[in-house]
Amino acid sequence: MTDESRYNKDEENLKNQQLDKYRKRNTGHPLTTEQGRLISNDTDQLKAGERGPSARQDYEYFEKMTRFVHEEIPERVVHARGYAAHGEFECYESMKQFTKAGFLQKAGKKTPLFARFSTVQGDRGSKDTARDLRCWGTKFYTEEGNYDLTMINMPVKENQDPMQFPDLMHAYFPEPRTGYPTASGAHDTFWDYVANNADSLHMIMWIMSDRGIVRSYRMMESFSINTYLFVNDQEQATFVRFTWKPVLGTHSLTMDEAQKIGGIDPDYHRRDLREAINRGAFAEYELGVQMIPEEDEFNYDFDVIDSTKFWPEEIVPVHIIGKMTLNRNVDNEFAESEQVAFNPANVVPGIDFSNDPVLQGRLIAYQSAQYYRLGANFQHLPINQPICPVTNNIRRGSMRYPIDVDQVSYHRNSLADNTPHETPPEEGGYESYPKWVEGHLTRKRSETFKDYFSQPRIFWNSLTPVEKQHTIEAFGYQVGSVNSESVRQQVVDLLVNVDRDLACIIADKVGVDHPSGSHVDVSTSYPSLSQANTPHYAYTQKVGVLIGDGFNGNEVTHTMNVLQEYGVFVDIVSESLGTVTGDDGTQIKVDKTFDTTNAVLLDALYVVGGKANNQAKFDDDIVTFIRETFKHFKPIGIATTGQSYFYAQDPKAYPGVVFASHNPDFGHEFVSAIAQQRFWSRKVY
Repeated sequence: MTDESRYNKDEENLKNQQLDKYRKRNTGHPLTTEQGRLISNDTDQLKAGERGPSARQDYEYFEKMTRFVHEEIPERVVHARGYAAHGEFECYESMKQFTKAGFLQKAGKKTPLFARFSTVQGDRGSKDTARDLRCWGTKFYTEEGNYDLTMINMPVKENQDPMQFPDLMHAYFPEPRTGYPTASGAHDTFWDYVANNADSLHMIMWIMSDRGIVRSYRMMESFSINTYLFVNDQEQATFVRFTWKPVLGTHSLTMDEAQKIGGIDPDYHRRDLREAINRGAFAEYELGVQMIPEEDEFNYDFDVIDSTKFWPEEIVPVHIIGKMTLNRNVDNEFAESEQVAFNPANVVPGIDFSNDPVLQGRLIAYQSAQYYRLGANFQHLPINQPICPVTNNIRRGSMRYPIDVDQVSYHRNSLADNTPHETPPEEGGYESYPKWVEGHLTRKRSETFKDYFSQPRIFWNSLTPVEKQHTIEAFGYQVGSVNSESVRQQVVDLLVNVDRDLACIIADKVGVDHPSGSHVDVSTSYPSLSQANTPHYAYTQKVGVLIGDGFNGNEVTHTMNVLQEYGVFVDIVSESLGTVTGDDGTQIKVDKTFDTTNAVLLDALYVVGGKANNQAKFDDDIVTFIRETFKHFKPIGIATTGQSYFYAQDPKAYPGVVFASHNPDFGHEFVSAIAQQRFWSRKVY
């Protein structure tokens, strides 16, 4: 052994000995605060009664949550991967009967806004198409101040008390010893958490369904989850939940598509939103509210302030009150999308908070996170500034650039005539709704929260056979990726409460025993929970036109005109960039080559064919695109010159495949197929 190698070995050992002083095992020890105080309850906030609001004195919650939101620098600890756009909200009708919020007082009233969409687990460099819940923050720049409406694309939360949230996210994040997987819950610690926290199961059912892999931000339904209050000018309150309904309907990718797109184009969702807005196909969503009078709080078989329960639309109808249109892209992704700061505590007069425990906890977490990420004066960043005047006694803090010239910076003064002054509620000053509060301070959870399985069962009952099969495949992949046999068994034992057949199928897939017991005795189902009942349009669906030289100019031109008439997006795909020329001299500019796009990035194919320099590769590329599109149940249009690529003795045997030969109405039939989007009855081998 040389002196150099011996030195390196000794150095390694010394360093290892040094690190031993800092290595620590928490396993097997009691839970304490950072100050070493033993914790008796780490799953519930301190509340005024089991269903009461949370207490400011809850130091244990404050320490746990603020430590969590300060853990990562400098990107967001959650929702790091996102994209945004500007737009406006138009009120459809006056909501004065229910709320005094200014932007909802008059039909036709328009309010500027900024919306940001994001995943949860992955970092800024992760992929858009991960199976995950999608978050959606909307900042309304109202004349009464900024109003932040924060939503997710599922109507339920993953925990009943925010004290659990840091634990959930620690379990969901990449495993701490390895730092992977990124943007995925397919690992041991996440599923161990699910198996041991039954209140998370409901959201997991939604994430494992098609809702977990959205087709586009433009086609994503979203829900407030939390229960807020509308308060009118007579100080009458109404429980309210919000939902965004995409005008194009709610649509998803298949798991195979999502995984492939994640590697081919990890920016798929942000690119889709930006390109649509650039083309003038603005993203549109209608705002709906579900409202329950205060006096009806206990008239349902779910607790109205339990964030792990949805309010069925069939029981509590969604009332559409306005529309958001995203019509302008960001000019600088960092300055706008990355620096925008949301906070559910940012409300305006007429909107207040219920005792929803998750909402109560969120009200302190966001502000602390923004101070940590963006500094004490993050509100002065252009994207966060209100459009109304801001005058207060704040003067200092990191990166403050307003130059306040006042002598005083405190309330109750004589030198400035006691200004800035308070504003009475009758003149627009914000006043909290005087809800009744009663109860002993306690870390308990209401008994009305403890039905963990009825609504997940209802959700499962409401899915179509195809949606159920996709959910089974998702569970098979995710739980099958867990190394611990014990955890896999625990997950199956939990799933049996939702559906026994589901649990047994998953048990077989992941190599564990069938569970004992059976699912809860609930047969209810709701059509609103299935994406099969969402609107379908050809508008903005992307069709790949696979084409070479010598095409039938008249036929292709007519078909392209029909596609354009219906607002279908078209990508011309050929062997090389430039132009392709038809038999009549028609020239078409090529957008993509077979090397720069992929069938999974397209919603449908129009197979034209033609001549190419490398005919064998050209033909093989077309066949590959057809095979990939066909197995994902997407529409395929076959031009008269493209029939050699798809031989069909009986065309009717291939649902969603439309042939131009001897079909004078081919263009419109193809558009109808594009609008349907998927043909699940197609036999795929």
